[in-house]
Amino acid sequence: MSQTKPYRVSHLDALEAESIFVMREVMAEFERPVLLFSGGKDSIVMLRLAEKAFAPARIPFPVMHVDTGHNFPEVLEYRDRRVASLGLNLVVASVQEAIDAGQVRELPDGTRNRIQTPVLLAAVEKYRFDALFGGARRDEEKARAKERMFSFRDEFGQWDPKNQRPELWSLYNGRHHPGESIRVFPLSNWTELDVWHYIAKEDIPLPDIYYAHDREVVERNGMFYAVNEFIRLRDGETSEVRRVRYRTVGDASQTAAVLSEADTVEKVIDEVAATRITERGATRGDDKVSEAAMEDRKREGYF
Repeated sequence: MSQTKPYRVSHLDALEAESIFVMREVMAEFERPVLLFSGGKDSIVMLRLAEKAFAPARIPFPVMHVDTGHNFPEVLEYRDRRVASLGLNLVVASVQEAIDAGQVRELPDGTRNRIQTPVLLAAVEKYRFDALFGGARRDEEKARAKERMFSFRDEFGQWDPKNQRPELWSLYNGRHHPGESIRVFPLSNWTELDVWHYIAKEDIPLPDIYYAHDREVVERNGMFYAVNEFIRLRDGETSEVRRVRYRTVGDASQTAAVLSEADTVEKVIDEVAATRITERGATRGDDKVSEAAMEDRKREGYF
């Protein structure tokens, strides 16, 4: 008798299946989901997973960008092009509009990451979103490692790390009252390397900023920030053109590049496999404010 070969699922296929299951579960449990989409690599992968989860139908929820106004042009162009190609409804929650309306006050240093939170919460209230897909991963930062796949937020949009629901096997508790919401993280169990392997496997196009290119930068605290309208040279500083790429893209005023020659997805994979520091730790100035910077923002309602 011939023996039946054991059925094996690859690591990436297992991650993909888990994420798709989570997205479908949200559609079964919630009335008004939305996917946070900034044009960054994690949200791009999440959008691809949503395509697969609901094919051949269109993605059945809108996407939202909490726009600080401090954007890399390449990323905004990609965002608009991708949304248009899928025929999606894009909701833009604008920090600049909130500043102009007096709803939030710009910080003295000009950075806007902290004041995204009230703008996000106002958009959640306005559109009555009850589930928000985010691209956060547990390997990125220690506060994010504390979160469940379904992360409960109270009526003020706040997160209490001590008040989280157990997640046994593939059982997710989406129970919530009006005004409360759930943040959903389909990529929780992915790593940066998994994301890049999936991008290669699915042949997903990305903004050029993710690959090595020449850019005028200034070095601050060991990180290379692009010189642009949001980053000006200080007294005594000099800029230079260096070969860099971005591991993550957030505020242009807070996100640094890394020196790199990786101009293809294969070279990026080799580079990421060899690194020992997460992309946020290597490139996000907003996470270096304090040891608990991310957790403090998440308690206030940040992703």
